[in-house]
Amino acid sequence: MTKHIFKMPDIGEGVTEAEITEWHVKVGDKVASDDPVCDAMTDKATVELTAPVSGVVTSVGCAAGEIMAVGGALVVFEADGEASLDGESSIPTPIKMEAPKKQQKKTKPVPKPKVAPAPAIITSAPGTKPLASPAVRRRAEEQGIDLALVPASGKAGQITHADLDAYAKGGSSTLQKLAGGTDIKVTGMRRIISERMSESKRRIPHFSYVESIDMTELERTRIHFNNTRAAHQPKLTLMPFFMRAMVKAVKLWPQCNATFDDDVGIITQHNPVHIGMAAQTPGGLMVPVIRNAEAQDIWQLSNEIARIGEAAKTGSIAPAELSGSTISLTSLGKLAGVMATPVINRPEVAILCPNKIVDTPVIENGQMVVRKMMNFSTSFDHRVVDGFHAAEMVAYIKGLLEHPAALFVD
Repeated sequence: MTKHIFKMPDIGEGVTEAEITEWHVKVGDKVASDDPVCDAMTDKATVELTAPVSGVVTSVGCAAGEIMAVGGALVVFEADGEASLDGESSIPTPIKMEAPKKQQKKTKPVPKPKVAPAPAIITSAPGTKPLASPAVRRRAEEQGIDLALVPASGKAGQITHADLDAYAKGGSSTLQKLAGGTDIKVTGMRRIISERMSESKRRIPHFSYVESIDMTELERTRIHFNNTRAAHQPKLTLMPFFMRAMVKAVKLWPQCNATFDDDVGIITQHNPVHIGMAAQTPGGLMVPVIRNAEAQDIWQLSNEIARIGEAAKTGSIAPAELSGSTISLTSLGKLAGVMATPVINRPEVAILCPNKIVDTPVIENGQMVVRKMMNFSTSFDHRVVDGFHAAEMVAYIKGLLEHPAALFVD
C-alpha cells in the first residue's frame, strides 16, 4: 500500500477552481479505480470526478460546499500496489446540471479530515499567487488592490469579496452575528447566481426604460389562434409573440442583439438571435437559450419554450443550452408586477421584461373604454446602447404588439 494524492484536475473549461457540491466517499471508504469520488461545479456544469486508483480514502481536501483550487490535494488514498505521491487526475465525466434538491441522492454528511487547525486568516506568502475567483481578481484590479496583501478568510484559503471590503476599510471581514438568526452557506447554484448578478451590476452601467402597451388586440389574436389550432400545435402563451417582436426589432437595432467583452473592449453584434429565457427553477434562476429564434414561427417557438423550460426545471438540461444567448427575455408570468428593473445577463447588453396585464380604463375617441394594458420594462448597457435608440426600439416593439398582424409581415 502506498500513498496517492489525487489532485483537483483542470476540467477543461479554463477555470482555476470549482466548488465541491457533493462527496460520494468518506474517510475510510474502500474504492476501486473509476469509482465516483465527488461532484465539482463550475459556472457551466457539474462534473463527476472518479478515483484514479484503487485503495482506501485517508483524507479529503474540503467539505461539500467549499472551493477547491485546480492542483489542490482533493483526496489522499492508501493505494493498492505502487502509486506516485503526485497522483494525476482521472478524466472527468460531464453530467447534467445540478437537479433540484428533492431529486438529489441523499448522502451522509462527509466528515472533515483530521488535520491540524488552520489559522482563520491567511496571507499569501511572498512569490505565490493568491487564491481568488476571477470575479474577485477583476474587482481587486479595478480598485487597485494588490491581492498578495489581502488576508484571506475563505475556508480553502481563498480571498473573498468580504476580504476586499475589509482590506479597503482597514478593518476585519468578520461580521457581528445577532441572536436568533440562521446561517446558510451560499453554495451550488445559489453561489453561481450570486456571483453572476454581482458581477453584472458591478461592471455594467444599467439604465432602465418602461413603456405602456395596449395588449387588447394581441390577446384577442392569441385566443383566436388557440381556439383554431390544429391538434398537433401547442397552446400559445404570450412569450412566442414577444420573441417574434424582439427578432424583428433587433434587425433594425443590431446593437441590442450584441455581447460586450469589456476585458478586451470588443462589441460583437450577432446575426442569429439566441434568446435567453430567464426561468425560475427549484434549484434557482437559470437562463436556458432559445437558439435561432429568427428562423422559427410562433408554433415552433412555443414548442421550444416548453421543452427547454421543462428541462431547466427538472435539472436535465444540457450545459450547452445554458450559454450563448445574445439578448434575454424574463417574465414572472401571473406573478409579474407593475414594473421591474431587470438585471442584464452579462455579457449581453439588453434584457426585456413584460409585466402584468391589467384591465384599465382609457380614453379612446373621446369615450372611456376598458383596455388590457401592460407595462414593458427593459434594461440596457449604457456603454453600448444609447437611451434614444433604446426608446426607439421599445416604441417599435410597442407598435408590433398593439398591431399583431405586423408581427407576421416581413
